[in-house]
Amino acid sequence: MATYKGIQGFTIQNLSADPSNPIEGQVWYNSTSNVWKVEEATTAGAWATGGSLGTGVEDNGGCGTQTAALSFGGTLPPGTPPGSAVTEIYNGSTWTTTGSLNTGRRNLAGAGTTAAGLAFGGNTTTSVGTTEEFNGSTWASNPTGLNTARRALAGAGTQTAGLAIGGLIAPPITGATEEYDGSTWTTTGSLNTARQSLGGAGTQTAALAFGGYITAVTGATEEYNGATWTTSPGSLNTARNALAGAGTQTAALAFGGRTPPNTGATEEYDGSAWTSTTSMGTARGALGGAGTQTAALGFGGSTYTNATEEWLGAGAAVTKTITVS
Repeated sequence: MATYKGIQGFTIQNLSADPSNPIEGQVWYNSTSNVWKVEEATTAGAWATGGSLGTGVEDNGGCGTQTAALSFGGTLPPGTPPGSAVTEIYNGSTWTTTGSLNTGRRNLAGAGTTAAGLAFGGNTTTSVGTTEEFNGSTWASNPTGLNTARRALAGAGTQTAGLAIGGLIAPPITGATEEYDGSTWTTTGSLNTARQSLGGAGTQTAALAFGGYITAVTGATEEYNGATWTTSPGSLNTARNALAGAGTQTAALAFGGRTPPNTGATEEYDGSAWTSTTSMGTARGALGGAGTQTAALGFGGSTYTNATEEWLGAGAAVTKTITVS
C-alpha cells in the first residue's frame, strides 16, 4: 500500500500546537486538539467579526494595521458633546481605551501607526485644522495646524510624512492637499475633482483618493505622485461617500460608505481598475479603517456602532481543519 511519505517524499508532522509560520500546502496533525490541519490560500476575500469597540461611534478617524489599529474621535449618540475625544487601540482581538485626544472632534482624518499616529482636521462646532500626534499612549497637540481648516477629509501616509486630502471647509468643498513633515503642513497640488467624505490610501508620495461627495456621490479615483494628482480611468463600481480605505496606491481596498443608504460594498484596486468583492457583514457609512488590501480592518460607523470587521483578502494563507468521514 502506498504511503504519504512514499508519494510526497516526507512524513506528516505530529505537533502539540499549530506551527507559527506554516507554508501553503503544509499538512500536520495537532495532537492537542486531535485534528488534521492544512495551510491553504483563500480563493475569495471575506470579512469576519472582530472585537467590538468599547464605545459605539461614527465619523471616527483610524490608522494602523489589522492587528494594531487606532480609532479616535468621532460622533457619539445624541445628547453627548459635538465631537468625541475617545481613543482606543486594537491588538487583533480586543479594543482598549487609551489617552484621549486633546481636542474632541468628528469627521477627522488619520495616518500612521499605533506607536506613531497622526490625527488632523475635523469638526467641533466648526471646521478645524487641529493636528495631534500619538506616541502609543498619549496625544500631543501641534501648534501648527492645517493651512486649510476642514472636515470630512481623507488621510494617508505616516506621522512624519502625512497627507491631508480634500474635505469640507465651511462650505465650500475643497480639493486642497497638504503634506506634513512631522512639524508643519505645506500646501501642494489640489485634487482635480474637489470633494468631501472621500476615502484615502497609500503614502505621501504615492497616494490614492476615491469616492466622496460633490453635488452627489462619486466613484472618481485619483492618484498622487508627491506633487500633482492624476485622474485614474478606473472609478469605483459603487459610487459612495463616507467610506473607508486601506492599502497602497497600487493595491488598495475601499469598503463601506453611503450611496445612500449605507452599504457594505468592498472593492479592490490594482493600480488601474476597481473590482467588486465580498461585502462587509454590517453595511455602514462614516466608519474608521486601517490595514492593507489583504488584511484590513473596519470599525465603528453609522449608526453609532461598535462593530469591528476583519478582512482576509483573496490569496491570503489560512489554516483549515481537515474533516474525514
